[in-house]
Amino acid sequence: MTNEYLSTQEIQTITGVARSNPQSRWLNEHGVPHRLDRKRVIVSRVHVQAWLEGKPIATSKTPNWAAVT
Repeated sequence: MTNEYLSTQEIQTITGVARSNPQSRWLNEHGVPHRLDRKRVIVSRVHVQAWLEGKPIATSKTPNWAAVT
């Protein structure tokens, strides 16, 4: 079973840098959603796959009121 999130090594491979702050900057510049948790960058495989395929990546900072019944 594949982990839902990229490993530290995978993030380094994609961004080309080892430290979390430059990784976060690279991901921001390329429109890949992620979270920075202290010194750890968390990136979903789904978001990276969509980015690689050129698909739009839906993100939201507000609740999805349509889902509330």
